[in-house]
Amino acid sequence: MNGQVSRLMLGLAIVSMPLFTAGCGGGSTSSFNNNPPAPQNGSVNLMMSDASTEDWATIGVKVMSISLTPQGGGNPVTVYTAPSPAPVVNLVQLDQLSEILGNVTVAAGTYTAATLTISANPGDVLLTAASDPEAGFVGTAAATIPSSQVQIMGATGNTGSLTVPVTVNFVSPLVVTANQSNALDLEFNLSHPAFLVAQVPATGSTIWAVNFNGPVRHHPIADITRLILRHIYGTVSSVSSDNTSITVTKDFPVEPVASTETAVPSTQSLTILADSTNGTMFYDVDAKTEATIMNFSSIASTIDGKFVRVAARYQSNGTLVAVRMWASTSFNRLWISPEGHVLHVNTTSDVITVENELGIPVPLTVNANTQFFFRTPWKATADAAPIGTGTAFLSNLERGFKVHASVVDPLASPLVAQTIDIEIARYDGNISAANLTGFTYTRTFDTASDDYTVTLPYISSTSANGTDPVTGLPIEGFKWWNFTFPTLVTSGSGAVSAFESATNGSVTFGGTVGLFPAAGESFATWNDPVAASGWAVPWTVLMPTTVPLGTAATSFSNNAFTMAEPGGTLDVPVNLDAVSGSATLVYQVDRTNNVVTISPVDITTTAGQTTITDNLVATTPVKVFGVPQANGSIKAYVVLYFTGVKPTATSAN
Repeated sequence: MNGQVSRLMLGLAIVSMPLFTAGCGGGSTSSFNNNPPAPQNGSVNLMMSDASTEDWATIGVKVMSISLTPQGGGNPVTVYTAPSPAPVVNLVQLDQLSEILGNVTVAAGTYTAATLTISANPGDVLLTAASDPEAGFVGTAAATIPSSQVQIMGATGNTGSLTVPVTVNFVSPLVVTANQSNALDLEFNLSHPAFLVAQVPATGSTIWAVNFNGPVRHHPIADITRLILRHIYGTVSSVSSDNTSITVTKDFPVEPVASTETAVPSTQSLTILADSTNGTMFYDVDAKTEATIMNFSSIASTIDGKFVRVAARYQSNGTLVAVRMWASTSFNRLWISPEGHVLHVNTTSDVITVENELGIPVPLTVNANTQFFFRTPWKATADAAPIGTGTAFLSNLERGFKVHASVVDPLASPLVAQTIDIEIARYDGNISAANLTGFTYTRTFDTASDDYTVTLPYISSTSANGTDPVTGLPIEGFKWWNFTFPTLVTSGSGAVSAFESATNGSVTFGGTVGLFPAAGESFATWNDPVAASGWAVPWTVLMPTTVPLGTAATSFSNNAFTMAEPGGTLDVPVNLDAVSGSATLVYQVDRTNNVVTISPVDITTTAGQTTITDNLVATTPVKVFGVPQANGSIKAYVVLYFTGVKPTATSAN
């Protein structure tokens, strides 16, 4: 598993609307109300999103329900119940995008936690490997992991109705009040070391242990207009009488995804407005025509009952506006336009390869008419305008970007790209040469031609950059944070110098093991004042460097141990933090009688200290995720140690 941060974001874009209350009149000159006022409800637009890993094409889950916990007690308030059949959400495709699950209502009030209920029967978690995973990945490229080799931790209930409850306490309470909007962001790190653990024995089958408890955390969102939404698939059920909006009943694809895809209808509906100011770009996929519409009057008679795919954005009042929309009588013609991560960019042949949900590379020819867009929903004009056209723009793309393309003709071969929505411009890898103006990312892949070394500038010190998740104060200029502490953001005048200091360390085990420098991930933005017609970095998350499976050279003592690597000549000190609120995450991974369990160990407690001291002894297999320090040690964010049947080391683990 690579070091990319991954997120499952359950955004509750809450727009509270008062209900009418009825009163009883009395007398000719006065009135009074014998009934208490009716409770006010909020209209909740419920979404999911995450980010991806290099190793997987599909990580499919079924979220059965989501509930909120009222402050001070009381019954949980259910805000989402999955339709039947429950759709499979591919977390890999979301990649920091928000999948709208539907609109619900919730009573005004204060809530302190959310509980997700995830289906946990055999086969309910779908794992399909990427077509070009990182070197040493223990699975088979583009293969689906058999359900018999997937074990879901924490499953409860009876056979056939097993679920895993995941409760996340909020950093600060969620307050739902009338006539206000809000958002709830729950991060699910797919690259969290304890999320997907491959236990590879010397003999026998690899077991993939899926752990939903632990990687999920709360990360506040201050502005729903900044949410980048995954394209919406659905069937148009009606056009409003004034032609300003359409109602779309959501459709989901069959999972696992088929080569010829069909729609699975749901009962969830969304109202989507045309962009009456900037215009909505409308593509008739069947007729191969395009137009800019300010309302739906010109297509109202033909669009009803058709399948649509919509790139939409939220307005501050919680309404959805269509930026681009595609329509067809065939669901597959909309679905065949590839959505996924850029796998290869060939500027010689003018072909971009996008990996789809089947783990299949889809080549797209870019011609002089191909338009490139960069999703910026909070800037309506920029969101609707191409940032480049033609083959020359290909040099601005790298492997790992998340895109959704549309093709001129879905039946043609080869496919020619009509539009390419760049939803996430991801750069990640080893960090070097950090200075006052920018830094360098060096990224290596299993396919060497995809490697890149790129120097990126920080955004301008006067560019707006969101708000501080703790104080709520606006931020300008570059910001960064540590992977384990997403709410502790470093920003302001000292952010750049602090970033330089934090990234200047490296660790070596000597011998053939190689050097472990600082690593990070950034989502670049286009056309900042410091990089006109280019990419700039608004933020970086300092990622824990992955130290492959090794052994403890010395036993755990005083919150530290030393670690040895196969092929190394030096033992490296590993330091753990046992202070509550900032403690290193420790997991004991045990394989006994062909069953894998993942148990968190709270080293802030006496019991946790006893557990790790008794089990993390010399020669224990161990894997560390941490930040290299200038003194040659590792500051551990996550430690996994293995008991029972010992795992076999591979170059990826």
